[in-house]
Order: sequence, then structure tokens, then C-alpha cells
Amino acid sequence: MTLNSGALPACVRVSIWGHSRRSLQWAPFLGEDVSAYKTLYAKGKQYLETELYNGEYFIQQIKWTDLQAPDPVKAQSFSTQYSPEALALLKKEGPKYQYGTGCLSDGVLGSWIARVCGLPEPVDPAKTKNHLLAVHKYNLKKDLQQHENPQRSTYALGHEGGLLLCSWPKGGMLSLPFVYSNEVWTGIEYQVASHLMFQGEVEKGLDIVRACRQRYDGTVRNPFNEYECGHWYARAMSSYGLLQGLTGVRYDAVDKAIHIDSKIGDFSSFLATDKGFGTVSWKKGVPSLTVAYGTIPAIHAIVGGKTIPLQQSAV
Repeated sequence: MTLNSGALPACVRVSIWGHSRRSLQWAPFLGEDVSAYKTLYAKGKQYLETELYNGEYFIQQIKWTDLQAPDPVKAQSFSTQYSPEALALLKKEGPKYQYGTGCLSDGVLGSWIARVCGLPEPVDPAKTKNHLLAVHKYNLKKDLQQHENPQRSTYALGHEGGLLLCSWPKGGMLSLPFVYSNEVWTGIEYQVASHLMFQGEVEKGLDIVRACRQRYDGTVRNPFNEYECGHWYARAMSSYGLLQGLTGVRYDAVDKAIHIDSKIGDFSSFLATDKGFGTVSWKKGVPSLTVAYGTIPAIHAIVGGKTIPLQQSAV
């Protein structure tokens, strides 16, 4: 595999290295050679944490020459061509639809996927947290009345609030940034919110959730249909990560363990697996599992890295 990591957006790089981390975890069970993944992960992690971190959040280095990749001028979609004006911008800013020095809301998407899968953060957790805090600081708007969005503004507009896909708080906004950069997507809002919760920033995560749900309170939009490029758009299913971000509850079918890492004290929360669903509770230091349908073959709980007995019952 030949890859110039600096030419990729941060969200793609973190996703690739999140995948590399998962591959390294699977290797002992599958008996596969993952030396290429180890090399890719180590190089990507080092580059991301040094060259692509501006001290507050991760950015993109826009590179489009001297790469082992098609010339963007020739690799056009829909049989379109660069106009003379677009070619001038290309030479000045690079290919269109990038974000450069912007603060990208899903810039650490791969790290979120890793946490949801029960794996450690693939890059420096402190820098990942800083990126999320910057997204909350710069991209969450409580009132969009002064925000210019020439795209699909019905997702969030006027006095409503929402999390923008990207902002350029330190300058450098491109003439033709990536499409939809001015929009608000609920699936990205839930992703950032739950990742903040994983990092212990529950209130900041809830700030984003409140802004989202206030838009879908039933007075203007259907509270059960967070539409985007179609009705009941799948990206909004990232909201399921909020349960895990708040409670840390997940089921490990290999170890037959219920993992708990509560950020909110005692709780009762929904849990679904491939064979059944029910509720997991954590009350006064005691974990319990109630199976409502099917089976969840758990034998113990893991809390704070310690194995403890799990009380079990069925509805």
C-alpha cells in the first residue's frame, strides 16, 4: 500500500488508523500478518499528531502535486471540467472541496468509531479531546440568524442552534470549501456529543444534543424523522452512541462480559446484542442485567478494569 498521508483529510486519516488499530486487535484471533498495518498506523499516528495538529485541533494539509494519485484537473466527475476561474483557484488554494485550516466537526471520526468498538483512542487522547473541545467552542452556534448557509438551510436556520460541519476560527477559509460545510447534520452532532461524553465532557455533549432536539421538538419538524438527504436518514443513528458515551455499557461476546464506565453515576440503560436485548443497571456499585428478549450470555461485569459479579434476571 502506497499512501501520502498528508494529502488526505484528517477525518480520513483518523478513520484509516482507527481501522489499522482494529486490524491489530483482530490479528491474534485471525492469525493474519498485520505488519503492514503496524507500519501504516505508526507513521500515520506520528504524522497526524505532529504535522497536522495546530495546537488546538487537527487540520488538513492540502497537497495535490507530486502525489501517486490522479491529477484533480483530469479526474473529474459527471464529465465536468475546470473553468479558467476554477483553474486559477486551484493554483492558488489547491483542489476545490477541501477544508485546509478549518476546524472539522468529524475530524476525529475514526477515534469515535474506535471508542464505540471498545478500543483505545488511535491517536493521542489529549489531542483528540482538544479537537472535540474546539469543535464545541467554534462550531456550536446557539443562534444561526447571522449564519450564511447557501446550501440546505432547512436543517437548521434562524433562531435555531446547531453544530456546523466546519468553521475557520483561525482564518484560511477556502473560496470553494467542501460541499455542505455550512450545514448542520444531526448524525455529526450526535457523533461529537457522544465522543465528548466518552472524554468525560458530559455537559458539553448535552449542549449539542439539546440544540439538536430543540429543532426536532415537533413544532417545526417531525421529532422521529431527522431528515437529511432523504427521510429517516441513517446518519442520525449515531445517536445510539450517546447511551455508550454516558454509561460506557457495551457487551463483549468474546469475554462474555458487560463493560460499564458510567459518566453519570447510577443508571439503567438499554442494551441490544445480536441475540437479545434488555437493560443494564449500575446502582450503588452493583451491576445488573435484565434480559427482555432472547439471550445475552454474560458471565460477569468489568468496571474500571476490574471484574466483578453481575446480577442477572429475565423479564
